[in-house]
Parts: sequence; structure tokens; C-alpha cells
Amino acid sequence: MVSSALQIVGLVLGVIGLVGTCAVTGLPQWRVTAFIGDNLVVFENRWEGLWMNCVRQVNIRMQCKIYDSLLALPPELQASRALMCVAVALQFLTIFLAAAGMKCTRSQFGSERAKSRILIAAGVMFIFGGILVLIPVSWVANAIIRNFYNPLVPNAQKHEIGEALFIGWATAGSLIAAGAILCCSCPPEDGKSYSYAPARCGKYNQHQPTRKIPSMYSKSEFV
Repeated sequence: MVSSALQIVGLVLGVIGLVGTCAVTGLPQWRVTAFIGDNLVVFENRWEGLWMNCVRQVNIRMQCKIYDSLLALPPELQASRALMCVAVALQFLTIFLAAAGMKCTRSQFGSERAKSRILIAAGVMFIFGGILVLIPVSWVANAIIRNFYNPLVPNAQKHEIGEALFIGWATAGSLIAAGAILCCSCPPEDGKSYSYAPARCGKYNQHQPTRKIPSMYSKSEFV
């Protein structure tokens, strides 16, 4: 009963991680404008994401534009786009595997041993998916911080960490926690081959023919 509850908690965390991964992949707030030095135009915000950049002005609706060329992006954004797409596809597959391996669901994998192995594999895939999310988010954050403190970079080209990166770190933690819970929720396999099963012994003895012990004295000696 406890393991079933842990499996449900792990699956819920995995679904939350999947939603967070999709949100982080689509949000443009990976890099935002840094208002420092001469760049004090606070009525205009610039956001840069994996797929588009947006400009938001005061009392004017936000305008977004998709990148014209992938090669024009910095290397960290190019790699982040590929890693996040792989993470989304992997987590979709992991959700189906985790649902099929849970105790409270019926699937074509009838034996508990096979379902436990599938659930452990889903847990490992969740952890790997969390690492795939953690790598691009941390890479972009490192590049932003490095350029921010670099005196050779003009103030107009400096950025700050956007909200999408914070959501990405929370998403990675949720996925890793989901994988750890699913891996720990599977009990160890019992050594059934070494256990004593009296029912089997009884059935076995029923099919065995009874042996009659010959008597040392015949009936005629007692007459």
C-alpha cells in the first residue's frame, strides 16, 4: 500500500516536470534586459528565448519575433534548443512507461516482476530527463553571469537571468525527485525459490503412492 502511494506521488511529480519542461522550452524569458549603466530605458523590456525574442513596452502589447536563423544564435542557445526538445520527447515516453508499470494499473505486463523492472527503468529515465533539463538551464545561466561581469562586453549587450531559468531548475528538481521515488518504491524481489511452501509439499504428497509396511507376523500366528 505504501509503495503504491509512492508510485502515485512519483508519477504526479513526473507529470509536473513534463509540464514545466514544455513551459520552459516555449517561454521567451531565458535572457532579459539588464538595466545597468547607460542602459536605463526602463519602459522597454527585451526577452530572448530558444525560439523567439520579444519586446514589451509600457502601455503597449508585447511583440515577438521568431529567429530568422538558428546559426545566428549563441552556442548555448543552440545546444539548449536541441537538449530541451530531447527532454520533452523522453518525458512523454517515460510517463507512459511509468503508468504501465504501476501496481494500481492493469497492463499487458502481468507479472509483478516485469512491472517493477519497467517502473525502475521509468525512474532512471526521469532522472536522465531532469539532467537534460538541468544542463541547458545552468549553461545559459553561466553564460549570462560570465558576460555580465565581463568588462569587455558593452552594457547594452548584457542580460540578466530570466524567469524561465528558475522554472527550469525547479522542473529539473521535480524530475529527479520523481525518478528517485519511482526507483525506491519498488520492493526487492523475494527469494521464492528458497522459501518453504507447505501447500506445495502437501499437494506433492497427495500424488505419492502410499507404501505398505509388511508385517513381521502373519495373521495365522494370532489365531
